[in-house]
Amino acid sequence: MKEYVSVDVETTGLAPKQDKIIEIGAVRVRDGQIVGSFTSFVNPGRILPAHITELTGILQEQVDEAETMESVLPAFLEFAGDLPLVGHRILFDYGFLKRAAVNMRLDFERSGVDTLKLSRQFLSELPSRRLSALCEHFEIPIQAHRALEDARATHILYEKLLELYGTGPDRAKAFEPVPLICKVKRESPATKAQKERLKKLISMHQLVPEYDVEMLTKNEASRQIDRILAAYGSLQK
Repeated sequence: MKEYVSVDVETTGLAPKQDKIIEIGAVRVRDGQIVGSFTSFVNPGRILPAHITELTGILQEQVDEAETMESVLPAFLEFAGDLPLVGHRILFDYGFLKRAAVNMRLDFERSGVDTLKLSRQFLSELPSRRLSALCEHFEIPIQAHRALEDARATHILYEKLLELYGTGPDRAKAFEPVPLICKVKRESPATKAQKERLKKLISMHQLVPEYDVEMLTKNEASRQIDRILAAYGSLQK
């Protein structure tokens, strides 16, 4: 690839249907050299789990002060253009980004290369193919679990693997981008009635929600209503 975008996202958890992006980092690479970078926190509309803050070092106030995905994703898409993507376990990052794009009715169909897949193919003897372990193996400096740093390290890892294992027609093909397949259905925002009912339940039971009611989807609002009803009962005393 003459030009590509190496991308990484940090999230509130591992499930795209339930969790949210809290940081996007990317570098644009041309002829093996970084020619641009993108980084942004994203307001997920919820309290960060303690283990995520511990893992990433990202603080609640940093995401609370950030723009929501409605502003951040279009900026990222403009930065990335139509270039192929590179990522370590790229379908994880792509799945979160694709879900956000679909919910915003934005087109986001890309091809990409997975450095985790390449590492499994060419470095099967290593005990771990985690990004941090591979960076240690190749002496690539990294501040793990921060999006821009992981994206930069993944780019360096890709170039290193290409240098070592990318010669010959059979091997070279492994480094070519392939279509990224991720089936996602659009999630509609919570209805006015859902939000009103949820707010009444929260007020009635004097709860402190770990999410912004105004940012919930229909499914998310429905799940939260069901959880409160199961735990505390209905609006009627």
